[in-house]
Amino acid sequence: MGGNLTRREGEGKESVTLKNEAELWRTCDNAGAELTPFSKHVVSVQYKKEPVECDVHTQPIWEWALDLLANPELGPHFIWDAECVYKHNGTQYERFYNEPWTGDRWWDIQSQLPADVKNAIPFAFILYAYKTKLSSHGTVKGYPVVVRCANLPVDIWNSQSIGGGCIVGWLPIVPEDVAEEVFVKLLEAVIQYSKSGYSHKCWDEITHWLFPLILILSADYEEQCMMSLIRGRNGKCPCTVCLVPLEELHDLANTFLLQNSQQGEDTLKTYRVKKSIGEELLKKLGLRPVDNIFWLIMYSNPHKALSFDHLHFLHLGIWGKHLYGELKIILGYLGQNAEATIEGYTKDFPRWRKFARFKTILQVTYSDRNKLADLSIQLFYSTLNVLTPAASPEGYLLLELISSYLQLDSLIGLNVHTESMLTNIEVELLIFNRRLKVYLDVAEKSAIPNLKVNWDFPKTHLWKHVTSDIRNKGTAWNYSTQPNEKMHGPLKEAYQDRSNGRDVAGQSRNGEDSDNSDSNQEPTLHQLSGHFRLGSPRKPETILELKTNHSMKDHAFVGFRKKFTDFINEFLPSCGHELTRWLFIPTHFKMCEYRYLEVHYESLVDWRKATDYIRSNPLFHGHPCYDCALIQLTPTQTAFVRLILMFTCEITGFGVLQLALVQPYTAGIGAQCQLDRQLKLTRVRAVPRGSSIFIPVDSIICGALLYPDPAHKDDFLVVDHVEGDMFLHMKTWE
Repeated sequence: MGGNLTRREGEGKESVTLKNEAELWRTCDNAGAELTPFSKHVVSVQYKKEPVECDVHTQPIWEWALDLLANPELGPHFIWDAECVYKHNGTQYERFYNEPWTGDRWWDIQSQLPADVKNAIPFAFILYAYKTKLSSHGTVKGYPVVVRCANLPVDIWNSQSIGGGCIVGWLPIVPEDVAEEVFVKLLEAVIQYSKSGYSHKCWDEITHWLFPLILILSADYEEQCMMSLIRGRNGKCPCTVCLVPLEELHDLANTFLLQNSQQGEDTLKTYRVKKSIGEELLKKLGLRPVDNIFWLIMYSNPHKALSFDHLHFLHLGIWGKHLYGELKIILGYLGQNAEATIEGYTKDFPRWRKFARFKTILQVTYSDRNKLADLSIQLFYSTLNVLTPAASPEGYLLLELISSYLQLDSLIGLNVHTESMLTNIEVELLIFNRRLKVYLDVAEKSAIPNLKVNWDFPKTHLWKHVTSDIRNKGTAWNYSTQPNEKMHGPLKEAYQDRSNGRDVAGQSRNGEDSDNSDSNQEPTLHQLSGHFRLGSPRKPETILELKTNHSMKDHAFVGFRKKFTDFINEFLPSCGHELTRWLFIPTHFKMCEYRYLEVHYESLVDWRKATDYIRSNPLFHGHPCYDCALIQLTPTQTAFVRLILMFTCEITGFGVLQLALVQPYTAGIGAQCQLDRQLKLTRVRAVPRGSSIFIPVDSIICGALLYPDPAHKDDFLVVDHVEGDMFLHMKTWE
């Protein structure tokens, strides 16, 4: 209804006027009342022989699902059946995984649905729960429960609009057995219809029997322990997925039996008959003596639904809490000169769009996932010339470990995975495992105090299961907690701005996912040709004015007019234009400089349209910004270049040309050194500035981030971990 009203208002058929903020909130309240409302329940349970009462605010999940099904805009987008999808890789067809229904788990569930029920289909939920603090002093806490519908494409259920995530419950902080009772209120209808099914006529007028289930549980390790009811990091089997012993968490080479819901149920029955025997069996399995709510929901094995969380397991976990900490310890041991050098390198790290910049990195603790992810990349490159094998054996071994971590981080972060990519992850996990053992052997004997020698903690082990998760439930993005944690912001704002500090859940509204994205508007775009757009035009200038206005000391502009004349007389015939005479370019020939470029290209990751934003600007936010790019240098060769000048010009009889002056990074560097091979670095070398060349802007494939090697003049390292496309480019680039 709201969308129709907005559309009619935009067409001039309706008039909507809101006088003040109070009226806006009142309108939102009225609109919210059209949907299934929140309800408050008082749950009474026995805990340690004492009665416990707690308030539970829920919007029943099944009612929310029916709201989605009733929306005509969402109807055509629902996917009911499992799909096996393939793409030809140039040699053969290769299966790939992205959406949840492309995984094996969906297929297995659909195969188990009642054969005698016509049009029986799974209705799959993604549930997220994570303890958060609403008050600035951290005294008001609880578990917001977010639900998403896995039958919709990820672009919809992960969006901020209709079909996006919704907060359907607010659970108090209570003991595990109390929490199970509380959670029932949220899932009552789901429990019922998972067994009987629910008849529903969909948008295509076909009646389906929907069987609701929990396909994915998205949470940090602490919440995963609560959902699986294992005993946690100090239990004998601290993994929520398999029965790995506590003392073997660091070893990724071994494989252990999987946790099994039926085994848990049977052991709990034994516990209730004979407590001493049952307690011992439960301890061996790492389980708590509590019934699991997910046992009541058909096709919803919690150990199969619990999933790898890229955010907490890697960026905030292995990197943020462990590798980053080890790096600071080693640099601190090397002394102030080493620390100051790294601080300087990181501060001067090349700029890249939406890539965080740091003024200090060793004396500050970061908790923001995006900053930690960016910091892992920047610190890796910034420490290459400090943590050498000779200067710090421990530091160099740690760099090898971080290199493997970054490989895995980039691979796992792709939003489409092929079978070969999954094989690469499994191979790299073994490399990480081997390097960790070598590092631990050296750390144990090292003179550096406080190095971590015990890596038997769950997050060392949990990415052991990531390839299984991808094969079963699609890419890691499907079960990341990151999209859901964006909803913490609106919750906190609602608590601080719209509540009285009490009855938090009753006053905080459920809503769509909120994302404070980059609000900087891009420059007005002008020239459009092929796959790119030029923007930020300057006033047209003659060649003489252009050279004068740019640095006269810049060797790139030496012989500019002659170089440009030679280029034009070679370039036009290569484009099919016949020249009957040599074209002479005078000094008063006019060019229009552009300082911004959008490049559109087909992503190597998901084969969709992707866009890079590139600048050639002497003063962008107070700093010069001359980005690098990957170009098609010849029909068979690509190369890296740095932009110097982008411009358009008109050649009489031939039209407008869009060109760029660039510095190629094509100088020979000889055989790849051993350190580069070990750390999987791609090194390129710049030709002298005076050897700049002209290229058509159309030859630019995508943008690139290159890090200048402080120890080797004119050498640059390709920073391939900032985005999936460059990471995949470098896998096959020569």
